[in-house]
Amino acid sequence: MAEKRRLISNWAFHLGECEGAEFMGFDDRAWRRVTVPHDWAVESPFDSKWASGTGYLPGGIGWYRKAFTLSESDVRGRVRITFFGVYKHAKVWINSNFLGNHAYGYTSFGWDITAFVRPGENVVAVRVEHNDVADSRWYTGSGIDRDVVLEISDTVCFRPWGVFPSTVRCDENSARIRIKWETFGADGALFTLRDGEKLLGTARGAGESGEALMDVSCPPLWSPGSPRMLTLTAEALSGGAVRDTVCVPFGIRTFNFDADTGFFLNGRNMKIKGVCVHHDAGCLGAAVPKKVWTARLKKFREAGCNALRTAHNPPDPDLLDACDELGLMVMDEAFDEWEGIKNKWWQGHNVYPPKHYGYGEDFPEWHEKDLRSMVLRDRCHPSIVLWSIGNEIDYPNDPYVTPLFREAMGNNDANKPLAERLYDPRKPDAGRLSTLARELTDIVHSLDDTRPVTSALSFPELSNLTGFADQLDLSGYNYREKFYDDDHRKYPGRVLLGSENSHDPAAWRAVEDRDFIAGQFLWTGVDFLGECRGWPVRISQAGMMDLAGFEKPLFYRRKALWTKERFVKLAVGTGKEWEERFLWQGEIGDVKTVSVYTGLPAAELFLNGASLGVRELKREDGCCLTWEVPYAPGTLTVRAEGLEDSLSTPGEAAAIEIKPDTLCPGPLGSVRTEVFLWDADGHPAADEVIICQTLGDLEILGIENGIPDDLTPYSENFRRTLQGRAVVYLRAGEEKGGAELHVRTASGMKACCRFILG
Repeated sequence: MAEKRRLISNWAFHLGECEGAEFMGFDDRAWRRVTVPHDWAVESPFDSKWASGTGYLPGGIGWYRKAFTLSESDVRGRVRITFFGVYKHAKVWINSNFLGNHAYGYTSFGWDITAFVRPGENVVAVRVEHNDVADSRWYTGSGIDRDVVLEISDTVCFRPWGVFPSTVRCDENSARIRIKWETFGADGALFTLRDGEKLLGTARGAGESGEALMDVSCPPLWSPGSPRMLTLTAEALSGGAVRDTVCVPFGIRTFNFDADTGFFLNGRNMKIKGVCVHHDAGCLGAAVPKKVWTARLKKFREAGCNALRTAHNPPDPDLLDACDELGLMVMDEAFDEWEGIKNKWWQGHNVYPPKHYGYGEDFPEWHEKDLRSMVLRDRCHPSIVLWSIGNEIDYPNDPYVTPLFREAMGNNDANKPLAERLYDPRKPDAGRLSTLARELTDIVHSLDDTRPVTSALSFPELSNLTGFADQLDLSGYNYREKFYDDDHRKYPGRVLLGSENSHDPAAWRAVEDRDFIAGQFLWTGVDFLGECRGWPVRISQAGMMDLAGFEKPLFYRRKALWTKERFVKLAVGTGKEWEERFLWQGEIGDVKTVSVYTGLPAAELFLNGASLGVRELKREDGCCLTWEVPYAPGTLTVRAEGLEDSLSTPGEAAAIEIKPDTLCPGPLGSVRTEVFLWDADGHPAADEVIICQTLGDLEILGIENGIPDDLTPYSENFRRTLQGRAVVYLRAGEEKGGAELHVRTASGMKACCRFILG
């Protein structure tokens, strides 16, 4: 069986150029030791000289070196190294031998290094170049920010991602599975499907590559409500002997999109209730442990979410694994730009002039390799139901233009100068997009014929005329609900989906009221670094959860719209966009907008026990009732059908509570730890700075509070709370035994949480 070794700890890291660092014998003892995945950008202070689009954090050049040991038997087989993500422009050497480079920061890549490795010590060296930080519209990170895996196998073995099971048909009584395989030198393959210890089916095929069919009786089906994951064991054969074995997690399910009736999973009609997510987690940057994704996904499910869009790049495989396990469907997206480089904001969102760096510089040479990498790596995930070849590639005048529209504006163009809105024949012609869309769609279909291909269109009124939309299996519309009815009539047989949508309840009603719209994806599920309005704000605040992973009021609006759960939730507006909070605080007499999120028919609001009236919920309210209330210290309470929720004016902190998630077992485990400040009455306390320290082999990865303009460097061990709470991310080392997290405030309160490592 192939052995996979994660190259995690004890990487030598140097920030900056370093001549000769590719040489195996280079002396790196003075370099810092880091754990991979690693993002060096979040280790630096925020600075306005960097780009607003990428969160005011730096890039640069970084070098990584890692020594590892192989045995005599290891090097007699086939040895391969795979990088699951390096941002960006990576160059890789093994034992002083140059393997090659890789441009895109989000796709996986690797090499067969059998010819270069030796028994004993081996050294891999990686140079990462990310000099132009204004190369993206969101935070990218810098460094080896996803796993690195060394795979040791027999010389006769399966090719990388060379086993591809898919469901031909299924129901509760039976299923037929198709398995494609590709090997190096095998003459056949044997496949076994199990549910735990229970054998479900077997299949066999002949040849170095091929297809086999497997029939399964009474199959356990994968769905959001019951994400049953099975194990397909594949054995590569040569002369009747098993030479290689791989295990592929697999879920049996079928789905289809219909132009008139929307989306079906396992024969059941349902609406896709999705959210878009970027790949960072605040203080962790782009190096996000799976446990953090799992915690986020569980909260999305609580809000009624059943799907995720990886905006706007291939994700960390850990995220897809978590979606498989928790039952969230996925739109897996490849690119944010093709040949044309979009405007990149560096002085604030839509502040001209922009800069023009980005993947468009690499697309001509790399797009086929990158698209193939995404599809081959991810196609076994049952959660994936859509491939997206691009996001808003057709954004008007950015950079593509058309004589069909003398003037055009997109959904984020409030400040665009007139010259940027007008047709200019010297700019790239939008007709080119149809040709590229056909090429990309064909690449995907050649690798996976089981899922449709889409693109998130920002300008469908043009893309329907140029033929861009005709090249897709499904048309995704970004913020274009107004075209749903007309385009359904104009283009019979075309499947329509809201690929990016606002939190406005009207955007959901446009889906709910139309059988032919398959669903929507909210912008966004969680706040993210970058796409900032301007210094000192470091994040986008469009999420229904904040950067620390706590629910915002938007979360409860969505929960009321997307679930039948009975609840009421209070929130108070601050007068600033996106800043409604669970906080009753202010100057006496100031009028506050108090919102109550609920799906219940009516609710009554009280201030300090006095009724402020009853509101009845109407459909046009979007599951939100509002009152205008002059501020007075005390307690707001809402009651509805025996349920209630309260907000109290915060008092000074009187206690600290530390609530850790479960620490991952073994070395290098991680844990998300929530810290709460409570006042003397047991309510969330007034905000203070918390200071964190550890004892034992326990490292603070970062502290996050979600405050948009908090520019405290992430490398510090202190941070202010928001609404009396913050998150501390910890990682265990390799030593066994006890460890402690100590949290204190400037006023002298202390608390401690103990962990057992190993």
